[in-house]
Amino acid sequence: MTAIATKATRPYDLVKEFVIALAVVALLTVGLAAVFSSPDEKAITLQSWATSAPNDVVATAAAELAGTSTSAGYGGPYNTNAVGQTLGPLKLQKWAGVTTPVDSANDLVIKPLSQLQGSPLLSLALATWRAATPDQRTKWATAYSDALGKAPDGNPAAVARGSYGPVPVMTTAYLQQAQAGGLDGALAEPGFYGGNSTKALLLLADGTYLEDQARARNLGGDQWGMMNETGNYPGQPWLWLYTFWYQVPPFNTSDNADAQVWALMALLSLGLLLLPFIPGLRSLPKYLGVYRIIWRRHYRAHPLR
Repeated sequence: MTAIATKATRPYDLVKEFVIALAVVALLTVGLAAVFSSPDEKAITLQSWATSAPNDVVATAAAELAGTSTSAGYGGPYNTNAVGQTLGPLKLQKWAGVTTPVDSANDLVIKPLSQLQGSPLLSLALATWRAATPDQRTKWATAYSDALGKAPDGNPAAVARGSYGPVPVMTTAYLQQAQAGGLDGALAEPGFYGGNSTKALLLLADGTYLEDQARARNLGGDQWGMMNETGNYPGQPWLWLYTFWYQVPPFNTSDNADAQVWALMALLSLGLLLLPFIPGLRSLPKYLGVYRIIWRRHYRAHPLR
């Protein structure tokens, strides 16, 4: 009879290992979530902004009318009031052009106010505003905006007397509209239930309330916090490398940081995609030998000769 060679075997319970792995991962998930979890904050609305920081709403509305807000002088894709960010000689923001036109004074303030009915004083104020020349409107709004900046806590009730035209009446009505919840719908596009929140976000970002809330949660541009809101998969954690560059020179002091970081990330992404074709880099796994650590039991049993 011919002897049949047999290979040594050992029992392997796949279900047991799966259960153990599942339990370990579950415990780690719960433990790490308890220590490092991020808060699930409620969304900031224009109504909550107006309730929490009414003076900021009035100051922001005055800045929109004066054309001195961030969005009013942002440039593309909203307007042509600035060259925008550049990448060396490349004027990327200007070349992109105006794809989402926004007239800060008219779109963010005047149009929402025009939807209000039943206030003769506001109707008169809007008529006075529309009848005035652009220079006169700017003078009124700029004077009121400057006066708000000098008032204690920016309180409209403490503003010194001056030539502000219809601006105080308009901004007061604007605040009341926001506090009543009417401003959120007025700025929604298309229509009341629209999903385009561009204008509402621009308005909110033009104030100081949003930045204050972000910094209180370590989410400022020069801070390292991140928040992963439910429903926004995959959330901000995957952006850690993108936001990292904003914290280091020369990006953290550059006026063109957005364009520069975008270009750097595009270059790094391209390098990752082309890694198998780049001599030297594609051989790193072989030279680093990480695979030998992963397959260490195999190499112990079958050493290389």
